[in-house]
Amino acid sequence: MANPAIAAAFEDGPAFIPYLAAGDPDFEASLAYVEALERGGADVIELGLPFSEPIAEGPTIQSAIVRSLEGGMTVERYFEFVESVDVDVPLVCMTYYNLIYQYGDEQGPAPFVRRAKEAGIDGFVVPDLPAEEADPLRAACTDHGLDLVFIVAPTTGEERLDRLVSLSSGYLYVQARLGVTGAREDVSEQTTGSLERLAGYDIPKAVGFGIKTGDHARKVVAAGADGIIVGSALVDVVAEGIEAETPTAETADRLAALCRELKEGAVAGRQERPTPERT
Repeated sequence: MANPAIAAAFEDGPAFIPYLAAGDPDFEASLAYVEALERGGADVIELGLPFSEPIAEGPTIQSAIVRSLEGGMTVERYFEFVESVDVDVPLVCMTYYNLIYQYGDEQGPAPFVRRAKEAGIDGFVVPDLPAEEADPLRAACTDHGLDLVFIVAPTTGEERLDRLVSLSSGYLYVQARLGVTGAREDVSEQTTGSLERLAGYDIPKAVGFGIKTGDHARKVVAAGADGIIVGSALVDVVAEGIEAETPTAETADRLAALCRELKEGAVAGRQERPTPERT
């Protein structure tokens, strides 16, 4: 069963799901940046908990993770961040399984999930969690009413796809292209094919990996996506602000403006879809 807050994010049109690494470049600035995502129209926010070996991430997000870690981000500090951020949309923790599994005195994921629930997390994306080893985390999430979101690649086989869908709740993270995260100049041709083969599964499909502009968002949603996930393009704004020594408030305004463009593009894409014929 999906977390009600995340389910609601997909009810009235395409969900816009931005990502930022918590604590990039420091605790206070990062709070302002995450709050700007909601001002720009975020329906769900994926909030990265930095890990020292982020295998799914491209150089843009890897740099954000390094900045966050150098700024003092830890697991406990992350939970403090979640408790401090002033947003009224669901928060999804994106991190790696080692941090989840090793947390607390009790072996296994239950202590982390329990603490995350207390802090205000609504779900998880765990890129390095194999489906074959997911049952303990899936059970802990079910016990606490949190979603567990799996990533589906263009090359995921049918048997494995069935397994990932059976374990997922909230939404599927549809990888638009092979490779690691990162903004691109175009929409991958693999996106349409991936969405077509997922059409029969009764779970929202949110496409990520490479979406950079409102036009990208429009094309992805017009192709059948129920939502868009954008990370690297937003992290780029943060990085540019750091390099230019831009005031935090100005960078936050730039983030909100890009979010509005992306959200508007997603809404326009939904309007371009054919209206189903009535029988």
